[in-house]
Amino acid sequence: MSDRQQMPGIEVTVISGRTMSQAQSRERGKFSDAYAKSVAICELDPDDLKALSARDGENVRVKTRFGEVILRATVSKQAPHRRVAFVPYGAWASMLFDPSTHTSGMPTLKGAKATIERAPEAKVATLQEITRMKTE
Repeated sequence: MSDRQQMPGIEVTVISGRTMSQAQSRERGKFSDAYAKSVAICELDPDDLKALSARDGENVRVKTRFGEVILRATVSKQAPHRRVAFVPYGAWASMLFDPSTHTSGMPTLKGAKATIERAPEAKVATLQEITRMKTE
């Protein structure tokens, strides 16, 4: 086993929000590859990506107390923001946050404590697969 495979995960705070890329790709449809590529990602500070010994574009497992999901790690253009991971709002992000809306009608999509670990062999689920996971 190489050093890259032995690296432990990192602890982060996950936040979510909308992105311009997400809005543009949504015009092609939420089931399009372009939409999945713009939303099924986890933006990380370059130093956090390095701490994981992960490469830009490599899959990672993001786990919170509410669930977990495989996402493609990307270097954040908004850095520096060590130990804060950004996951665009959507079905993949919804796997990580408390589903309760606390009477607001919208789940809280900020501030979830998470562990991120390398998962280069794991597959990022499609929107159809995520939808089935949420209903099972």
